[in-house]
Amino acid sequence: MEYFVTVAEERNFTRAAERVHISQSGVSAQIRQLERELGAELFDRSARTVTLTEAGRAALEHARAALAAAGAVSEAVGEVTGLIRGRLTVGMVVGCTIPPLFDAIAAFHRAHPGVEVSLLEGDSDHLVELVRAGGVDLALVGAAADPLEGLGELTIVSERLVAAVPAEHPLAGESRVALRDLLRHPLVAMPRGTGLRTVFEQACAAQGLRPVVALEASAADAIAGLAGRGLGVAVLSHSMAAGYRDRLRAVDIDGAEAPARLALVWRSAHRPAVREWLRYGRQAFSSPGEG
Repeated sequence: MEYFVTVAEERNFTRAAERVHISQSGVSAQIRQLERELGAELFDRSARTVTLTEAGRAALEHARAALAAAGAVSEAVGEVTGLIRGRLTVGMVVGCTIPPLFDAIAAFHRAHPGVEVSLLEGDSDHLVELVRAGGVDLALVGAAADPLEGLGELTIVSERLVAAVPAEHPLAGESRVALRDLLRHPLVAMPRGTGLRTVFEQACAAQGLRPVVALEASAADAIAGLAGRGLGVAVLSHSMAAGYRDRLRAVDIDGAEAPARLALVWRSAHRPAVREWLRYGRQAFSSPGEG
């Protein structure tokens, strides 16, 4: 059932296998065995993206409930003995290089070696979807200004977007650029599904503008590298652009004042492992000089 739920959440057998740390053939064999036991196919495998069949959709929530109940057994014992056990899955937005997140995971692991910690990387929208579904316990994601409904949040960074260009670019001598004027230039930005891209597209939509992004990359280093070679104007957060001030100049964007946020999100802190990890997370992100 764990493999079934993981494939349903990842919509891909290869990614599911990586997440549960076994071979793809092992995951496929277990799913086939479950399908034989239930007498129905759970997945439609005809397309590149694996989708649930009607039987699969009917089984998914029951499978999640069964896994949650099984996990609750060891957690209940842990509450009595003071020894936290079980599993904890932490999500991390693609391209994340935030040391406090790694510090929190390491500190938690040292204090609670009985908890199996998994780290899952993905785009922000997908990670939020997994947190809501219970497939990920908590995740560090990019988000727009508004809080994510139904989830607990700890905002790590909140800052506005900027355009970043090399010294020879026509915008390099400007301190500000109107959003409409910015769109006259080729753009380099994060892909859809990331917090920065969502904030940027929301700002454009508010003015009836439709941005055309020439190049996409998931990592700030790649975006800065492409912009530095004159392939487009980079759309980054203020602190991201500041990391490349030796080769790029940041220009404020009029009309894109709403901040982009980096936030830690979770569905429920009732589980001891989640509650304890959040304690380490808050300590790590509030440490002087971090964030």
